[in-house]
Amino acid sequence: MNIGDRIAKLRDDRGWTQEQTAGLLGISRAALSHYEKNRREPDTDTLSKFADLFKVSVDFLVGRTNAPHVTLEEPVREFVEQLELSDEDLLEKYNLKIDGLSLSPEEAKRFIAFVRMERNMK
Repeated sequence: MNIGDRIAKLRDDRGWTQEQTAGLLGISRAALSHYEKNRREPDTDTLSKFADLFKVSVDFLVGRTNAPHVTLEEPVREFVEQLELSDEDLLEKYNLKIDGLSLSPEEAKRFIAFVRMERNMK
């Protein structure tokens, strides 16, 4: 199932018209129709709006998972967004690796966020 099919199904499951859904998203009905018919793919901002509106993850919308509700809870999302890993020296000095491969800066952020969250739960 592709993005458009998932968007159309989520909308249909709620009994919303394209006009109603487009209004909630701040886009035109024609744009929504193009997304649902897979003539166009939404940009990242619009994907985020769809995910927030339908309370699903972006990963679900793009087909990376079939579990629609695997999203970060608001306190966890706020925590992750506040992380500051701008200190490139830290990442370079420790060069975190998994299975012999260096973590990308984004992977390192997620790893550090996980450890910090785990420590806060103790």
